[in-house]
Amino acid sequence: QVQVAESGGGLVQPGGSLTLSCVASTAAFRIFDMAWFRQVPGKQRELVAKINYKGATDYADSAKGRFTISRDDAERTVYLQMDNLTPDDTAVYICTGGARGEWDYWGRGTQVTVSS
Repeated sequence: QVQVAESGGGLVQPGGSLTLSCVASTAAFRIFDMAWFRQVPGKQRELVAKINYKGATDYADSAKGRFTISRDDAERTVYLQMDNLTPDDTAVYICTGGARGEWDYWGRGTQVTVSS
């Protein structure tokens, strides 16, 4: 069973930065497309950023210019660097991945709270 596990969430002040990490349990990670979603209670889960197995990236409009997704295949890890955070970024951030763009494997999420 493939597992993905997030880390790096926490409390940060507006304007601050956080880097989230997501480690996969399989070497097949290198052929996975990976993504970060976020979930706010009462709202639809939102795709924040994605990176395919070749390294091509795509971002939600809300993340463009502030967030950077990257991957390290040797470490089986995908990162989400988040800068200039605002209270609207407060959410549970969830890592997912799979082959051919299918989000087959989901983590449990890590809480990000932006507050002064």
